[in-house]
Amino acid sequence: MIPAAFAYERAGSVEEAIALLGRGEDAKLLAGGHSLIPALRLRIARPSVLVDIGRLDDLRYVRDDGDRIAIGALTHHDALVRDPVLAAGCGLLAHAAELVGDPQVRHRGTIGGSLAHADPASDLGAVALVLDAELVARGPEGERTIAATDFFTGPFTSSLGPQEILTEIRVPAVERGVYLKYQRSARDWATVGVAAADVGGRVQVALASMGPTPLRATAVEEALAGGASAADAAALAAEGADPQTDVSASSEYRAHLARVLARRALEQL
Repeated sequence: MIPAAFAYERAGSVEEAIALLGRGEDAKLLAGGHSLIPALRLRIARPSVLVDIGRLDDLRYVRDDGDRIAIGALTHHDALVRDPVLAAGCGLLAHAAELVGDPQVRHRGTIGGSLAHADPASDLGAVALVLDAELVARGPEGERTIAATDFFTGPFTSSLGPQEILTEIRVPAVERGVYLKYQRSARDWATVGVAAADVGGRVQVALASMGPTPLRATAVEEALAGGASAADAAALAAEGADPQTDVSASSEYRAHLARVLARRALEQL
């Protein structure tokens, strides 16, 4: 299909992009475009204004900030895969980025775009959640920091305001982390994804495609904290989740996959 008509604006700075978003209640940001452009073509999204921020190169970086690694929101997935700071400090995120889509997607898609899209099946959403990432947003009222646990509010919905832009993602330095997913083909979203990591001495687990948002597997985490084995803890992976039935899998099969992948991830960890 052909997208509905819209005004196109190219922002030269974050401040200009924020101002341009105020031109219409349904204004949308364009970064890599791999989520938005298909929605435009299907007319699922019909913005009156499209604000292109793809040339804001000051939002592309990875740097060591001491106890955290700071990542610019427009950093491409492929750059995450190859970055030496991330490889040394948080290889889990680099590995998960390598599993996103295909090379074309990884060279154009951005970490900020992926997280802001808030797809429940997002690889990077589950990883951000398991790492207790902090997401920095800037809007007309200034800058604020949002915990990953508060960022995802529903299917394709986040806590970003209509004029807020995600500018930075901050993750802790983590030595041990695993991300596993099952997908029907290399380019598919995860039928189920499981991220596990040792964060500050505590094993944390998060799930993709097991509910309306990426989810923390709190039952698994509590069992592990109580001394349960990987197998016994993983058996609780579907507790509190709400897996859906769709063309990829039934809800029962997703629950089964979550338990299998959680056990494998914990054993690898």
